[in-house]
Amino acid sequence: MYKHHLYGAVIILFALVLSTITYARADEYHWGFKRSTDGTPAEAGAQLDGMLNQYGAIYKGSTDNKIAYLTFDNGYENGFTESILNTLKDEQVPATFFLTGHYLTSATDLTKRMIADGHTIGNHSYGHPNMARLSDAEIIAEWKKFDDKLRELTGVERTYYARPPEGIFNERLLKVGNDNSYRHIFWSVAFKDWLKDERRGYKYAYDALMQQLHPGAVILMHTVAQDNAEALPKFIADAKAAGYTFGSLDDLVMEYEGVMLP
Repeated sequence: MYKHHLYGAVIILFALVLSTITYARADEYHWGFKRSTDGTPAEAGAQLDGMLNQYGAIYKGSTDNKIAYLTFDNGYENGFTESILNTLKDEQVPATFFLTGHYLTSATDLTKRMIADGHTIGNHSYGHPNMARLSDAEIIAEWKKFDDKLRELTGVERTYYARPPEGIFNERLLKVGNDNSYRHIFWSVAFKDWLKDERRGYKYAYDALMQQLHPGAVILMHTVAQDNAEALPKFIADAKAAGYTFGSLDDLVMEYEGVMLP
């Protein structure tokens, strides 16, 4: 009889643990959207639109103006960021680079150049974890650790824009960000470009960018891809020829709510 009770208790305990794990992951979202075609703005859907609006998170700008916003995610250096920075400088285009702690410490000179060239540094977390599965304190620690290292290495006081690794988030993450002055920036243009050894040629990146370009586009690219570095000059030139200008995330936020972040 005692064994039966023990086995029963173990089963109940296992079920409770399993249900807790399931519950903890039930509210995770993997950022996604209906891609733009023929200049029609990307759409994330009413549910995500409502959640993001509640916390001031942004994934696209006004669809009335031909303005695009370039953002890059940098987890590690693969030799192509300098070319990207050269293109941005030649074209006088601002960008935001969402960096990890590894990138800060392993590519400090490039980080300093981003800042010297007038670009914005965004917070992609220090260690690139699944932020939705961290406690509130652990979430804040990731952002603060990154900011502390950024300040130590570059003198920049802190970041104000955050982007969750792999686009995984939940409502709590957005709220913790708001409470600590980190605004989440998602994206409305993206393609598979994060595998450093997957070479498809510049036209692959160029076509993906041009086909998804739309008014208010927040463009995500990864600097590890040679395709991106090679496609960027032609993409920027042709987007400008089509009537687009390129804004900063500060411009995007001003458009969104009419005031500049601190």
